[in-house]
Amino acid sequence: MTDFQAAMDRDFGVIAELIHLHAHEASERPALVDGARELNYGALDALMDRIAAGLQRDGLRAGDAIAICAASSVNYAAVFLGALRAGIAVAPLAPGSTPASLARMIEDAEARILFVDAATAEVIGDAAAAGVPRIALDGCEAGQALEAWLAPAGTRPAAVEPQPASPFNIIYSSGTTGEPKGIVQGHGMRWAHVRRGAKYEYGRDTVTLLSTPLYSNTTLVVFFPTIAYGGCVILMPKFDAAGYLKLAEQHRVTHTMLVPVQYQRLMAHSAFDAHDLSSFRFKFSTSAPFNAALKADVLKRWPGGLIEFYGMTEGGGTCILEAHLHPDKLHTVGQPAEGSDIRLIDESGREVAPGEAGEVVGHSAGMMVGYHRQPEKTREAEWFDPAGKRFIRTGDVGRFDDEGFLTLFDRKKDMIISGGFNIYPSDLEAVLREHAAVADVAVIGVPSEQWGETPVAFVVRRAGDDTAADALLQWANAQLGKTQRLARLQLIDELPRSAIGKVLKRELRERDAAR
Repeated sequence: MTDFQAAMDRDFGVIAELIHLHAHEASERPALVDGARELNYGALDALMDRIAAGLQRDGLRAGDAIAICAASSVNYAAVFLGALRAGIAVAPLAPGSTPASLARMIEDAEARILFVDAATAEVIGDAAAAGVPRIALDGCEAGQALEAWLAPAGTRPAAVEPQPASPFNIIYSSGTTGEPKGIVQGHGMRWAHVRRGAKYEYGRDTVTLLSTPLYSNTTLVVFFPTIAYGGCVILMPKFDAAGYLKLAEQHRVTHTMLVPVQYQRLMAHSAFDAHDLSSFRFKFSTSAPFNAALKADVLKRWPGGLIEFYGMTEGGGTCILEAHLHPDKLHTVGQPAEGSDIRLIDESGREVAPGEAGEVVGHSAGMMVGYHRQPEKTREAEWFDPAGKRFIRTGDVGRFDDEGFLTLFDRKKDMIISGGFNIYPSDLEAVLREHAAVADVAVIGVPSEQWGETPVAFVVRRAGDDTAADALLQWANAQLGKTQRLARLQLIDELPRSAIGKVLKRELRERDAAR
């Protein structure tokens, strides 16, 4: 048995130490590629040592935090991993946030050092986090150049021994519903993600293409297993369908994580079928609703298995749909993963009867420690069963079928109550997608004097289509039940989305209110 196999057999391990084992066993094997640069495991291990030692030299101790706000790159990944080797938590921040929001996140994380690149430094400005030292990942003038900041070559950091509850990273919620909250994930949570990787054939020959950002948990649930098992990660700083397909074919990619809107754009690309994608073993998706018709198209035209993860960055259990094994369940998000206890509760916090809908709550080994410095928000996110078992509330409404597959209806906050009836926007969106003119759609609830709330649709038409809004509205309402009918339908060029593809319904509500 190799040292790596022995490490993976343990109930808990440290990802940063696995990289040291890979560097010892196969130092020349590629680990990270970003288009401009490639780093093998030997070089990555040595760079991580210099980063960890540099942080310790600057007075950071295990349990402290740094922040990274930059586009995905080899240096970004190396700093993240090097900080973990020193037992330091990483707060990866979204460059698309406002300067004020970034300043609040940096302050909330109590970040001791901020790592940036030229583009994000310009967005942040000089005023935000003015007292926090800045290191420039790309050597720009926004801070001290990374190469100059590093500890000398050959320096080894002082050893640390993280525990399962030790903070691994602080992921800030996307802010789609308001002020971002810092979700503290422990080393034990990430180790649970790594250990389930064996089921999806991660190994030394894995080549993973990632076009979602490294600040997103969506990306990290695939990034860390790839590196932990000794595979190679291809980082794509900005997604475009043509570029993605070219890289996938060139590097003989085996694994990938994509959000549904990226699958949509890839499958619609005119050159999709001309590319050789036969090397793929598994494709993953999470973070946003993935409609059944799109899943079916991916299964038909793209080799390899298709896995949909349903869960929250906060943890608390996962449902997994192995779409290639259950083509009759594409309307669901799958069954609870091994070790996940998923239940449904009503408004009073009581479990619902079998077959009834309720809010999804979950428990697993992979749960957040809590929201950083926000104990009240943490308590709001928790539910305890009568025996005192801790669950995380998702805010999603769903129902289990007789085989234990979970169908989601909507976010609880997005549910529309019109004239006393519950209307799920996802039901209305599914109907509208059946029209040949509709490329994308989102439905929101808006205030109504007569009904309390009433549904309004925002529709993106397919390229070249000129179907009028009134015609689409009449067609949709003819298909919908009396209580579901749309009050208005508005044509829009593009739905507002976060960087990982979530529709920003808050922005649509604001747009409708301004109207």
